[in-house]
Amino acid sequence: MIKRVHSQMKNKQTTLQQSAGFPGPVQWCLWPCGNVYVPVIVSEELYEVNFRCLFHTVDESELLTVPDGWKEPTFTKDDNPRGLLEESSFATLFPKYREAYLKECWPLVEKALGEAHIKTSLDLIEGSITVCTTKKTFDPYAIVRARDLIKLLARSVPFEQAVRILQDDMACDIIKIGTLVRNRERFVKRRQRLIGPKGSTLKALELLTSCYVMVQGNTVSAVGPFSGLKEVRKVVMDTMKNIHPIYNIKTLMIKRELSKDPELRMQSWERFLPKFRHKNLAKRREPKKKTVKREYTPFPPAQPESQVDKELATGEFFLRESVKKRKKMEEVKVKQAEALTKKQEERNRAFIPPKEKPLMKKTTKAPTEGKLDIEAIKEKVKRAKTKKLGAPPVNPAPPTSSTTDKKKKKAKSKG
Repeated sequence: MIKRVHSQMKNKQTTLQQSAGFPGPVQWCLWPCGNVYVPVIVSEELYEVNFRCLFHTVDESELLTVPDGWKEPTFTKDDNPRGLLEESSFATLFPKYREAYLKECWPLVEKALGEAHIKTSLDLIEGSITVCTTKKTFDPYAIVRARDLIKLLARSVPFEQAVRILQDDMACDIIKIGTLVRNRERFVKRRQRLIGPKGSTLKALELLTSCYVMVQGNTVSAVGPFSGLKEVRKVVMDTMKNIHPIYNIKTLMIKRELSKDPELRMQSWERFLPKFRHKNLAKRREPKKKTVKREYTPFPPAQPESQVDKELATGEFFLRESVKKRKKMEEVKVKQAEALTKKQEERNRAFIPPKEKPLMKKTTKAPTEGKLDIEAIKEKVKRAKTKKLGAPPVNPAPPTSSTTDKKKKKAKSKG
């Protein structure tokens, strides 16, 4: 390929030298640009000057920013009139429950892919969909888009949303979440948290990212622009890591408002974005019995002594059987005596009287000389006299009205 390019360059060298107006001889050079070598015309005299101007005068901010309203030009048949050299094909399997829907929408799939000259086939016996290029196919990337289309249809994405992948500014991402959480119950809870009550969380995510998101089984399928797919993947992965999606949705809402201000485009947004910290409110419960790990030693533990070894150490092994029996009986008697004494002590505890507390006499504090109240003492003495049995009251009570009336009646009767 490089030799062919060089031969074509040599034929056009003289005409380009005259048209370009370089003072010295013109030379072709293959300059590396990513993974591709681009042919460049350079003059031997102005070689250093031209390349310095080309790579050092361009402002970096201009390279990073995309002009407003710019769109990539569509790939037409004029760009590749001869078509493709080889045939490419992709196939994917689909579950049994998708068979009825695929039968219904299959004419629409064939029509959409027929515009890009892609051949499709549906095998209901095998349960697979196959796409392949034809001789009329001119867009080499059309087969990749067709592969993504059949993948989305197999993952329960409706045809109306899946067909958007055939557009130039659209892409798709199938996120596998089945292996991120081990516990099945916890996995179902976190997947439901991503959907939200009545699908509200998923709807908010779709509005903020301009993507269609479909949660099905162990995967999450998303269709939309590249920038939106990046945010969707981040939210899904964080949700599976036990970070609530509301935090990421709040951050996306702030970013959306900040992007509307042209002055803040080239500034850092870190000061505006919220910073959420993990709060470990519930402390880990410590076990009641803590096992302390022993230090590792490569040597095995010592073998425990057998009964024979113990008898040899104490000398009992060499005694007669009668002596051994006598010793055992003595040991049993000693143990029985200890047990009897303990039981007797427990029985005698019930007959031991408890210790009585000594009675404490109440002592009244003598009043100080400076605070003697004579009137109060007199009143106490009077009260004490009235309380004594048989003593007449100090102040006799006045006679009642009934006694006075009787005396008056007696006096009248005498008169």
